[in-house]
Amino acid sequence: MKMNTNEEDGDRRKVSASFATGAIALAFLAIGYQTALFIHRAAVTSILEGRDNPDTVFVLADSPEDYPLSSPDSQADSRAYSKADKYPSVSHASPRSHPDGKSSARIRRKDSEHDKVAENVREKFAERSYESFRFDPNTVSVRDLQRLGFTLRQAQSIDNYRSKGGRFRRKEDFAKSYVVEDSVYERLAPFIDIPKLDINAADSADFDALPGIGPYFASKMVSLRSALGGYSCLEQLTDIRHFDSEKLEAIHDLVKVGPSRPFRLWQAPEDSLALHPYIGKHAARGIVVFRENHPKSDLTIDALAKAGVLSADNAAKLSRCRLTTP
Repeated sequence: MKMNTNEEDGDRRKVSASFATGAIALAFLAIGYQTALFIHRAAVTSILEGRDNPDTVFVLADSPEDYPLSSPDSQADSRAYSKADKYPSVSHASPRSHPDGKSSARIRRKDSEHDKVAENVREKFAERSYESFRFDPNTVSVRDLQRLGFTLRQAQSIDNYRSKGGRFRRKEDFAKSYVVEDSVYERLAPFIDIPKLDINAADSADFDALPGIGPYFASKMVSLRSALGGYSCLEQLTDIRHFDSEKLEAIHDLVKVGPSRPFRLWQAPEDSLALHPYIGKHAARGIVVFRENHPKSDLTIDALAKAGVLSADNAAKLSRCRLTTP
């Protein structure tokens, strides 16, 4: 009987010792976990509060191609929020003396490189904040996309789309991107600024990129502009064979008519007049004779049409052109 009692006491002591050992191990585990959390929080806080490199560096560029200048509009926008801008974009370059004596060197401002691990920590743990400012989704930088409220991964996705030839022609195209949530688009829509294509400055490749145009019409658009000396209105595009009103309507909100030199109808020599698509050789001779035999007050397109120098159709087309005064 005493032996059984001693065995039970021994078993109790073993259980108590095991429990105590487990409790101590659990306590150490809890302390270790809390210590790890503290170290992690301290590390994250340190990374969030201080960057590993200055946000802006100034570099010497021997040619303008090294760091292309921003457009005038983007430079104006940059100046508007430069004080609050944590990640400034490229600014104006100014000629400076190069260390080796080259006078062509320029000092340009750009974002510095940062440690990728630290950037990932900031991306994951930093408090989300956003700004709203005017931007072109076709040219805005990844950094500025983050300032607009996109995550780094979302901003890089937009940039990858552009680098593969993608283009946002309208605001609605930006909304169709799978990384642009409806609520984000509603906030940013008033600030999206996609410049229209100037048909007096665009090249064939620019025209080709417009919806429904293609290489054939792009070439014809350049040729007609050259013959006219510059477009005066969008409707002149319909003078191209098979370029109908539906095709014009499809690009109407994407293009604009920029400055062009007025046609010298009342001063140009006969051979120059003959090259104009709305005049031709026969009418050119008639215009020269008409203006030599009439006072300046009579020099109007309506007068040329009434005199039979111009057909009604060509007179209507010519009246849309930018012309010099008699």
